[in-house]
Amino acid sequence: MAGTKESDLFSEKISPFLLGKMDQIKNEKGEHSEEYRALALQYKISDEEYEQTTENNKRHWEADLVIGESQEQIIRGLERLYDRSLVIEPTMICAAHCRYCLRANYNIFTLEEHELKEIAKYCGRTAEPYEAHEVLVTGGDPLIVPKRLSYLVEVLVDYAPNIKIVRIGTRLPQHAPERINNNVYEIFMKFKGRIRFEIATQINHVVELFPETIEKFKNLQALGVKVYSQNVILKHVNDNIPALVTLYNKLRELDFEPHYLFHCVPMKGMHHFRTSVKKASNLAKGLTNSGKISGRVKPMVALMTDIGKITLYDGVILNRNDRKVLLQSAYKYDDRMRINPCWKLPETAEVDENGCLRVWYLDGED
Repeated sequence: MAGTKESDLFSEKISPFLLGKMDQIKNEKGEHSEEYRALALQYKISDEEYEQTTENNKRHWEADLVIGESQEQIIRGLERLYDRSLVIEPTMICAAHCRYCLRANYNIFTLEEHELKEIAKYCGRTAEPYEAHEVLVTGGDPLIVPKRLSYLVEVLVDYAPNIKIVRIGTRLPQHAPERINNNVYEIFMKFKGRIRFEIATQINHVVELFPETIEKFKNLQALGVKVYSQNVILKHVNDNIPALVTLYNKLRELDFEPHYLFHCVPMKGMHHFRTSVKKASNLAKGLTNSGKISGRVKPMVALMTDIGKITLYDGVILNRNDRKVLLQSAYKYDDRMRINPCWKLPETAEVDENGCLRVWYLDGED
């Protein structure tokens, strides 16, 4: 998943499974069909990625400077922005490269067992009232390294009894379902009853729910794993009501819980994917207030800003200046510094009179 667009190392990487599906759809429906374009735009490299635009961020936020046990050591593969949860990245390898990847500029690595143990110890020593209760294991794709993932869960159980929920971010069922095998299933069977597992996936268009993909998700659900999906609004992929209605109705059918409907982040190389915030808001209104989807699958519209996720509720947008939008959060600056003393206030952010963080966010264009 990781690489760097800056040095052209974020190469086009499409799994054999995905390539086969794309060829099949191209032959059956044509290269100009909605279904083919929904896949090609997400995975095939485009010259538009290298155009000079106002989207210049190399990362979506900086949260990985967490002090280790020695108070001098940086814990690689660990991020913390929120009180309740931490992000763990055991590997930065994926079966395919999504062209809008949040971690396209991260260094590629896979953590060793001693590093995973250090992370688990950190998770377990976090003191109240900022004790973490869940972790999101992402990357990269953690299911691509099942042995390391199993070891991580094992040391979390041993060293961090406060962690009750392990969320695993993966697109492997869409990218390479053949790799969801007994090595993966055994993780959930081994720790069943001791850890609550959830699978966080990302499905942006209904075409990605291939029969083989659905089968793997059903196998995981049969093991008691809850599946939830977050989706990114991508121009010419799903930025219309019919596509979203079809997607969310299918998610309901499959018993996937909806999570965030993300506005595409203002990172370098993503301008051609990004709609305006206003359009994202209007799409959400048209999706959730039309009666065309179940009330049980209504997503939250969220922006991934330099200070973390901000959900678009009334009063969140405070001001506009050209293409920049000032957003109000309820994140407390003092809380952020307490849980991650190495965190630095971004140049785009400020602290309001109540000690809460505000942040300027670069809008997209329709």
